[in-house]
Amino acid sequence: MADTRQRILTAATDLMRSRGYRGTGLKDITTTAVATTGSLYHFFPGGKEELVCAAIRVDGAAHEALFLDLAGQASTPGEAIAAFFSQAADILEATDYVDLCPIGTIAGEIASTSPQIRVACDDVFAGWQRMITTELAEYGLDVGDATELSATVVAALLGGFLFVRTRRCGTPLRDAGHHLRELIDHRLASTRSP
Repeated sequence: MADTRQRILTAATDLMRSRGYRGTGLKDITTTAVATTGSLYHFFPGGKEELVCAAIRVDGAAHEALFLDLAGQASTPGEAIAAFFSQAADILEATDYVDLCPIGTIAGEIASTSPQIRVACDDVFAGWQRMITTELAEYGLDVGDATELSATVVAALLGGFLFVRTRRCGTPLRDAGHHLRELIDHRLASTRSP
């Protein structure tokens, strides 16, 4: 039964990644998930909005796990950020620019009309910001500065997804990651200077 729920979540995420919220119907999701409408409502009695909120949170957690994995391999937070942006560009190019992050797409499309979805998107973005803030603070950056800088990283990432998708070239996302690394490295170095 949990397998059916996961298939529904995966189908919703994949379809909204390429079609957006309005372009993805419940019938599309159940067909892709090889599930019945009854099973969709069993797991998500609130219908499409509840399903989308769950998919947003699952996808957000997957992005967090990816970043934490890269951070564990990197020698600095700036290196981890640059690697994350570069990997995102690689994936976008490899998938013919299907949006890597359905959360940003959904937020831009529906957040003003669905408070429930807006909150789910905001929760994910705030979680990303807290995660990056924690990484920066662990390297010695003041928490206030780390919070502001992490907001810049998240904003650049989300804007980068749109920019790369419309330009159909991963270079701007890689460039943003490179410049964020320089900014982060500079800020961290300045905290260590007497």
